[in-house]
Amino acid sequence: MITPVIKGASSVIVHTPSLVRHGSKPEREIKKDPSLLEKILTSLRSYEQAVSYPPNQVFIGNLRPIGLLSIEGPWYKSAAPDAQRFSSSGEIMPEEEFYGWLKISDEYELVLLEERFLAEIKGKLEMHPLISSDDLKRLGNGVNLRVIEEKITSGKAVPLHVDKTKLIGCVLEGNEEDHNLTAEILLENLCNKASGLVAMRHVLRAFDVTPDQIDYVIGCDEEAVGDRYQRGGGNMAKSIAELAGCVNASGADIKSFCCAPTHAVVVAASLVQSGLYKEVLVIGGGCLAKLGMKFAGHLKHSMPIMEDQMGAIAILVGRDDGKSPVIRLDAVGKHNISSGSSAQAIYQTLVVDPLERIGKRILDVDKYAVEMHNPEITEPNGNGNVPRTNYRTIASMAVLRGEMDKTKIQDFEISYGMPGFSPTQGHIAAAIPFLVHARDMIMNQEIKNAMFVAKGSLFLGKMTKLSDGMSFLIETNKGCAK
Repeated sequence: MITPVIKGASSVIVHTPSLVRHGSKPEREIKKDPSLLEKILTSLRSYEQAVSYPPNQVFIGNLRPIGLLSIEGPWYKSAAPDAQRFSSSGEIMPEEEFYGWLKISDEYELVLLEERFLAEIKGKLEMHPLISSDDLKRLGNGVNLRVIEEKITSGKAVPLHVDKTKLIGCVLEGNEEDHNLTAEILLENLCNKASGLVAMRHVLRAFDVTPDQIDYVIGCDEEAVGDRYQRGGGNMAKSIAELAGCVNASGADIKSFCCAPTHAVVVAASLVQSGLYKEVLVIGGGCLAKLGMKFAGHLKHSMPIMEDQMGAIAILVGRDDGKSPVIRLDAVGKHNISSGSSAQAIYQTLVVDPLERIGKRILDVDKYAVEMHNPEITEPNGNGNVPRTNYRTIASMAVLRGEMDKTKIQDFEISYGMPGFSPTQGHIAAAIPFLVHARDMIMNQEIKNAMFVAKGSLFLGKMTKLSDGMSFLIETNKGCAK
């Protein structure tokens, strides 16, 4: 039987403080109270602060999650040791350069960038390790600022800024009669595509798989690409794969709110194990709508607005190479329709049941990745420490099953889990961010296995009251022990 493995994983952050005003929550609140815009603009982080922010260094793989425990909190007042823009398979990208990638991702002349600004960022982009000569051609020469101002004044474009207030471009609407092709929605989708493209190129550059070897691409984003006749029809996966040079690939998107990436990894592994495809790439770009989602809590506590960035992930799933961590498809957990929505019922189906099928207990897993939301982002808004809550639920189940004494519940988060470190972008935070670390830790023999447990909120779409969940286990490749 063909064994599927994790051949590579990439995590990328694009720091976009000037786009915070376009997040769903800030945009709605600014319309109610225009004075909020100034408060938001004066509470944004610099790029240097974003790079040095300890959870960001964890997200791109430069610092282990457990390393956050040795850094004094609050983390936004501290700096990670030896913080770097790039990691071995990812980066933290500045806003100015990201606008260049936004233009590179534009197939329909929807993105207009001011000519002087474009000339300036071209020089920076030429130095980027992922940029090609074709990309530079796609940037064009830009337009006069007056043209951009006219488009915005006409109400047919969304402005783009740098340094909080400096106008440098805009995104045009796609069709004035189609509410699914407004400038706001197209900006959201282009941000998703551009950030996903950066993550995809990183993973294809850092590991032993080339773009032409990719057979299939699965998108797992939270965007809705479509027009009036097929709202959310997709296919972001194929649009990103085109620009990443995956000329032999096809693809499609999987939607399941926050849980989509775990579904995507399981489907990718199944396609490989079945023998249908040799190399499958899972891609998840960032979610513009969630920028500044909890800004009110941050302003209330005199904090900078922490949701000023988008996360993106890319995962290579392929045939056994004798070294990469194996995906155990016989230990996949799924939230059945009959399972109910209680925490205990969810974790019974996602953790206990799949482990029992392969003769393992809860404590036989070295590390659990759950919803890895950064508590420094969620707690000020009253949403609590999400990872800690999940870890305590799993620990309580271990106690009920007689695997652990209840006095050890408090220690479970660190012994079998980790502090939260992910941007709060739904599909990005749900277990997947640890994959960069888990793959590396397994191959370095720091741990033997890791379980990824994600949940989703299907009820948000008003079509069902159900929750969702999916889990999978990865472990040491037996070829490594030879």
